[in-house]
Amino acid sequence: MNSMNSKVDWYFDKDRPWQQELKKLRNIVLESGLTEELKWGCPTYTLEKNNIVLIHVFKEYCALLFMKGVLLKDPKHILIQQTKNVQSARQIRFINMREIIRMKTVIKAYIAEAIRVENAGTKVKMKKTAQLGMPIEFKHALEKMPPLQTAFYKLTPGRQRGYLLYFGAAKQSKTREARIEKYADRILGGLGLDD
Repeated sequence: MNSMNSKVDWYFDKDRPWQQELKKLRNIVLESGLTEELKWGCPTYTLEKNNIVLIHVFKEYCALLFMKGVLLKDPKHILIQQTKNVQSARQIRFINMREIIRMKTVIKAYIAEAIRVENAGTKVKMKKTAQLGMPIEFKHALEKMPPLQTAFYKLTPGRQRGYLLYFGAAKQSKTREARIEKYADRILGGLGLDD
């Protein structure tokens, strides 16, 4: 069993909902021999610096997020795609301690499968940015402003994807237009959505 990383302790010692469940998940994951790190503000468990699984919380549940979850066998049908835009990661969600205790053997099997997938070097085929589709409002904005178009295509594929997903997520055309207008200067400055 790998030891706990003291830099991560604060996450588990924080007084909040799910505190006991998080500590139990931590102990289960550490039994796998993965290295405990802190990434994206969450306890993340790695194998030779490759992210395997992380623990995170939401209002209604806590979860294990498997980075290459889409590649895992899911015999219990418990892996959940967090949102429609998540391509690779999948979650196992928990709503109480009893669930975690009852599922301990299953959790360990899924972690072992994730380690096998990583050791095999299997990669997730991600959709290319061009396959995501571009909201018509953004397409028109790029046509009207050649410097915006140039700046957008100079962004990394991940930054382009972030903007396309964010703009496209708005249900109304007016909202999409407002988002594009708000972020045009950031695009022109070579910045991503969250930079």
